[in-house]
Amino acid sequence: MSGILVLAEHEGGKFRKGAYELLGKAKELAATLGTSVSAVVLGDAPCTELGAFGAAKVYQVEADFSQYNTLQIVRALHAAVQAADPDVLLISGNYIGKDAAPRLVARLGTGQGSDCTELRVEGGAVVGRRPMYAGKLLADVKISKRPAVFTLRPNSFPQPTPAAGGAEVVKIALAADASDGRVTLVERITSQVKTANLTEAERIVAGGRALKSLEGFDTVIRPLAASIGAAAGATRAASDAGYTSHDEQIGQTGKIVNPQLYIAAGISGAIQHLAGMRTSKVIVAINKDPDAPIFEFATYGIVGDLFEVCPLLQKEFEALAKAG
Repeated sequence: MSGILVLAEHEGGKFRKGAYELLGKAKELAATLGTSVSAVVLGDAPCTELGAFGAAKVYQVEADFSQYNTLQIVRALHAAVQAADPDVLLISGNYIGKDAAPRLVARLGTGQGSDCTELRVEGGAVVGRRPMYAGKLLADVKISKRPAVFTLRPNSFPQPTPAAGGAEVVKIALAADASDGRVTLVERITSQVKTANLTEAERIVAGGRALKSLEGFDTVIRPLAASIGAAAGATRAASDAGYTSHDEQIGQTGKIVNPQLYIAAGISGAIQHLAGMRTSKVIVAINKDPDAPIFEFATYGIVGDLFEVCPLLQKEFEALAKAG
């Protein structure tokens, strides 16, 4: 094995939670395979600190990445792969994993295991497991060419504990390329949602059409979410109705989430919504219809009116928080 390369993403120089998560998993896999872990960082960030999470070497691509450009990202990752020559490349399954990774795979002439929730070593190779058909079945994916590229659903692995040590940093200068101009930034709209990133949130409270209004969402879902430090989410029906912005939409046509705790309030459990949250570790469903499909997938179910149940839960959570 030539090693495992991890894309360590950051925002404004601060590494995202997913970067540490992937490095921790890569370190575990590398120990089994008897190989090493390296990381690739795009732009300016404290690269040496990644050594505490298992990266022996960090390939830092020097260029201006302040404006997202798919073609530039692909060129940068391609340069890092050429320098590191890894057998395996791990990328978080967010917008880079969905947008740039497939283009990189095509350029490398290799294969990709998309949106995996598990990784393991089998027969000296890394095998990924991914949900398919809205989570109705799981498929094991093994890539026959190198580097094998896997995109991972956030929150699939635990956060690692940092250890002592730094990483060797290798600088890669990425020259400007006129071909990047094929992608033009027309406008950048900043999300008005101030809560945690849904795809990386460990706790989510989501509401459906049963909330009936924007006011219902703001007075029931958001306070309940705040009481446990959770992000707020919604079904497509709720976001289409204007109860919240589409930034908070979860499901097949929204965001795919994988939290430790998912509270679904007034959500029936349509397959399109389940596709976006079915892999949540613990699902708590609140619905006044005892036959709602969501109860088939819930860890815990509460049959009742969400306008009564949610405030009661909020009160209890706040009391627990005050008690320490």
